Amino acid sequence: MTMIVTAAVVTILLSSAIMLLATLISKKINDDREKSSPFECGFDPKNSARLPFSSRFFLIAVIFMIFDVEIALLLPMPIIMQTSNMKSWIIISSVFLMILIIGLYHEWNQGSLEWSN
Repeated sequence: MTMIVTAAVVTILLSSAIMLLATLISKKINDDREKSSPFECGFDPKNSARLPFSSRFFLIAVIFMIFDVEIALLLPMPIIMQTSNMKSWIIISSVFLMILIIGLYHEWNQGSLEWSN
């Protein structure tokens, strides 16, 4: 038990020292306003470099990515069905699909999927 605690303490101290060293080394000494400004062929930019971004679009993109990854997890299920116990496969698949359906219902109920609001 003491060996585990010692290993944990050494790991925490070593990682903290490395992070502190990396922070000290990576600090920029001089911040130049001209170097940090947007550059447009040597001229001052006509518009702001920071364009407004729709948070609704971002939310729908994140929801799409989550469900896309979950569908990628569903694709090998027919192959797994052939090599595993049928009862456990049905239980696991049903639980996974119910979680997906509950998540979709929650997003729909919250109005996150409504684009026109």
